[in-house]
Amino acid sequence: MSLKDKVAIVTGGSTGIGRTLAEGLASEGAKIVVADIAGSEAAVKEMNQKGFQAVGIKVDVSSPEETERMAQEAVRAFGHIDVLVNNAGIYTTLNPGPFEKIPVSEWKRVMDVNVMGVFLCCRTVVGEMRRNQGGRIINLASTTPLKGTPFFLHYTVSKGAVIALTRALAKELGPDNILVNAIAPGFTLSDGVLRSEVQLKQFRELVVKSRSLMRDQYPEDVVGAVKFFAGPESGFITGQTLIIDGGSYFN
Repeated sequence: MSLKDKVAIVTGGSTGIGRTLAEGLASEGAKIVVADIAGSEAAVKEMNQKGFQAVGIKVDVSSPEETERMAQEAVRAFGHIDVLVNNAGIYTTLNPGPFEKIPVSEWKRVMDVNVMGVFLCCRTVVGEMRRNQGGRIINLASTTPLKGTPFFLHYTVSKGAVIALTRALAKELGPDNILVNAIAPGFTLSDGVLRSEVQLKQFRELVVKSRSLMRDQYPEDVVGAVKFFAGPESGFITGQTLIIDGGSYFN
């Protein structure tokens, strides 16, 4: 119970990787705020039935007003904020294709959610973390910018920005004892990916063959790293990006 009585916000926490991360943190004793644009009633109900402490907040992370409300409601529910997991993002609804055919509106929406959303959520919790004399921010990036993955240029660029944001923010918030790290998963069979036949057909077999550990990646494969970055064992680590992809990409 390394996170007993800690309060963690998990954006995009209703389903998929976010849901798995929320339950993983809860299993270590954390009180969870499930923040999701799709609503979180079912996820929160199931978590509470398992004996976890969780509340749900409907939020669009690209909205300054809604992210501010998210932080306020988290403090109102549990008294403080210790951990922010920036998991919300647009990916599985995107179809691969040449960059020149990406609609400008789609490019802007990906940047609004995947980059602006991370910025806004960090901005809304940092005041509370400073009052608590410390905190942890964990950003979900991707291996796509590290590999230079083509045909998803807006997604790839957005996740490269998340890595850059992580490094710069770690420097800025270090004096406040707020640690900022990122996790870069490989192609993961989340709920959304499993619903996307296009992505499954195009990437699944190719990606598995590229790995040292030649199997599918699941949301559960990411949980241990998030627990580590949220917990006391990582107290002198900040500004880092941990790759979790079964040994497909090496730094």
